Amino acid sequence: MTSRSPLAMGLAALLSVPLSAGAVERAIEREVVVPATLDQAWAAWTTREGVVSFFSPGAEIDARVGGAFHIFMDPGAAPGERGADDMRYMALQPKKMISFDWNAPPSLPEARAQRTFVVVRFEPVSEKETRVTLHHTGWGTGGQWDQTYAYFDKAWPRVLENLRKRFETGPMDWAPWLAQLKVYKDKAAAEAAASAASK
Repeated sequence: MTSRSPLAMGLAALLSVPLSAGAVERAIEREVVVPATLDQAWAAWTTREGVVSFFSPGAEIDARVGGAFHIFMDPGAAPGERGADDMRYMALQPKKMISFDWNAPPSLPEARAQRTFVVVRFEPVSEKETRVTLHHTGWGTGGQWDQTYAYFDKAWPRVLENLRKRFETGPMDWAPWLAQLKVYKDKAAAEAAASAASK
């Protein structure tokens, strides 16, 4: 019988214990089947016209690795306040997958200074239907990270529902959204002016 060193025995004992895979990465997973061809679904995420038809009233899109994936929920706001102003495509596998980096809304500046990432996959279900699957990950924990996760856990289902509606009833009409933004901004400006005048 050969004797083993304490180090060798310790390593053997360690290796014989099954290791935990660790905590599962927190992620948002959503999918929708849209009444669109694979080409149409792909174009919705990789062209300006496509993005504006369901995602946001303004956008700058350059569908290449490192290209712009700028989503402007408030196109009239100052740069840095319009939405996902400086996002980029990270990878594109034509008509199969895109990924892009993503950030928090301007109202959550601590989390907004960081980035998460989103993977969108496309799978034909039939000649006229496509499954679009969205996976959003890269989350921190605590503070504004948790608020941001909760925000997008509600927001992504609406985005995918808008995608489905886009192919059922036509492109999104952003006029009501923009009018609502104007009312909100006018009210905020009036309150700020009243507050300044009372000082």
